[in-house]
Amino acid sequence: MIGDRVTEDRVIRPAVPAETEAIAALHARARATYYPDGVPQDGTDWLANWRTAVERRDGHVLCVLEQGRIVGLASFRTPPDAPARTVRLFQFHVDPGRWRAGIGTALHAACVERWRTDGLRTAVLDVHVDNRRAQVFYARQGWIADPERPPAEGDHHLWLRYRVPGGS
Repeated sequence: MIGDRVTEDRVIRPAVPAETEAIAALHARARATYYPDGVPQDGTDWLANWRTAVERRDGHVLCVLEQGRIVGLASFRTPPDAPARTVRLFQFHVDPGRWRAGIGTALHAACVERWRTDGLRTAVLDVHVDNRRAQVFYARQGWIADPERPPAEGDHHLWLRYRVPGGS
């Protein structure tokens, strides 16, 4: 694992199990911003999902901490059905109270560094169609519409693809 990325007031490092409640809470705050009718109550136990993600040996959850508080997070892994050297970014969130502070850009750079180190060439993700802020952010980072997964009728997600710079 790449060592902690540290600046004067910010640390990016792997999450630990004791942080899953804070991670799930940040995730809930972020998701609430892009559902126009409120976050769907589909029965998903997000705390359990995050606990599993943090404990997975085949995945990564990176956290951004400022003054000891989690203000950003990213979860990614290579699913078994993914094409060779492809990683899927499952979750990427910045605390809404900290938007436009460079947290997302720094976290994205840490993800790309990990992917490059792991020899990955491509990253994929899906983003909610109503999450325009995220779509603009991803476009600025170099993500494009995934030509292999065009939008499907009635689907509420757009699939994006990213070429990992220097990926072997």
